[in-house]
Amino acid sequence: MKILIVNDDGIYSPGILALAEVAAAFGEVKLLAPNMEQSSMSHAITSSRPLSYIRTPVKDFEAYRVNGTPADCTALGIFLWPETDIVLSGINLGLNIGNAMWHSGTLAAAKQASLMGYRAIALSTEITEDFDIEKQKPFVHRSLDMLLKEDMELVNVNFPNSPQGFLWCKQSLRHYDGVMVPGEDPRGRKHYWFTVEPIEEVEEGTDRWAIEHNQVSITPLRLDLTNYEELEGIKQKDIHW
Repeated sequence: MKILIVNDDGIYSPGILALAEVAAAFGEVKLLAPNMEQSSMSHAITSSRPLSYIRTPVKDFEAYRVNGTPADCTALGIFLWPETDIVLSGINLGLNIGNAMWHSGTLAAAKQASLMGYRAIALSTEITEDFDIEKQKPFVHRSLDMLLKEDMELVNVNFPNSPQGFLWCKQSLRHYDGVMVPGEDPRGRKHYWFTVEPIEEVEEGTDRWAIEHNQVSITPLRLDLTNYEELEGIKQKDIHW
């Protein structure tokens, strides 16, 4: 199996190295990642300038850093290595659950693979003060061992800091407030940090619920954003323009 690994934290992230070390047990591994952190870039692509890549030592793996976004890395990686069997994105240092899926660069890199007709898995982990990515590796291995055998188009996997099991679950749809927190730099110039504050309680059976109960959340996704219920409702009204 030929495995392309990408991320949004950059080529030097410990997460991509950990994923490569685990994935190497399942096949041939190559790494393409941004040359700098690109977190929360969502599905941005580079269209106003050319992309380039430079071979970059990452332990014993064939690895390259790219002057582009996470989605760029996937597209370029597949172009350079069209015999790729699956794209793995991560391991992201930070969860990508609930509404975070919309702006996640990690998930966007996986979605780009799916858009191009390749299977993809996005993997992210919770970060706490006692975080140790080595503790995650056995659960990453078990996840890949299971998911690589399944013919699933796009899957989002999140690891709690201390995993105790696995849960197939849906995306949390809990709403949140987008909050701007004002501050000042050392010269007294104003700046703002964007953050979020949840409004609703967590729903049982969702990815957020799984993480809160120390379960690895596994969520199959699809690219079709159509709201079929509303579409059918409009059709039944037989509206004419």
